[in-house]
Amino acid sequence: MNDTVDKLVIFLAKRDGIDKLVKTFQYVSKLVNWHVETTYPDIATRAKQWEVASGLSRKAFRTGRSLTGFNALRRSPGTSPGFRLLAVLANSGEMVYFFFDHFLWLARIGVIDPKYAKRMSFISAFGESVGYVFFVISDFILITRGLKAERRLLIEEKDSKETEGEIKKIRMDRIMRLMGVAANIADLIIAIAEIEPNPFCNHTVTLGISGLVSAWAGWYRNWPS
Repeated sequence: MNDTVDKLVIFLAKRDGIDKLVKTFQYVSKLVNWHVETTYPDIATRAKQWEVASGLSRKAFRTGRSLTGFNALRRSPGTSPGFRLLAVLANSGEMVYFFFDHFLWLARIGVIDPKYAKRMSFISAFGESVGYVFFVISDFILITRGLKAERRLLIEEKDSKETEGEIKKIRMDRIMRLMGVAANIADLIIAIAEIEPNPFCNHTVTLGISGLVSAWAGWYRNWPS
């Protein structure tokens, strides 16, 4: 059986794994910068540099990620017309997000004219928010189905290892989907802060906590069992 170090190595070997670690750095440094900005300006400056570097690194790691949504639609579009529609809307939003995020990264590092950064950021965030909304809807539908299936198994009262295994599988799936919902809602708040700036979503604490919720929910989902 793998110990914690083995699992950490496996986790960090994944693109999603290293992304969640660097995302943690990004939003911890954002909160540190906010907390010490007036009292320790030198530390705040360093934290801000760490935040910016982490954000740019994550964008580099996501190169080609727009193909993930396309491949998901190509390989597993859904089990019913309703789910196929949700899958198309969710994955299309995600593809727009990652595709224009590549150009945002290039604008931020100066490869293309930086004046395009704001426009690329808006388009990317808009696609991201659309994707998250439909991913959350899909997860809630599947969670509801899982609850009904679990209730049906419990009513039948079949005391067998097969039934216990099925219930355990349903509950584990529900936990993973709830983690996905938490991450998507947290990232949706961050996207809204870009699309429609407002005092709540754009507050540093809101952004910092949202980023950490998303990172740690993703960490849980990607951690090797």
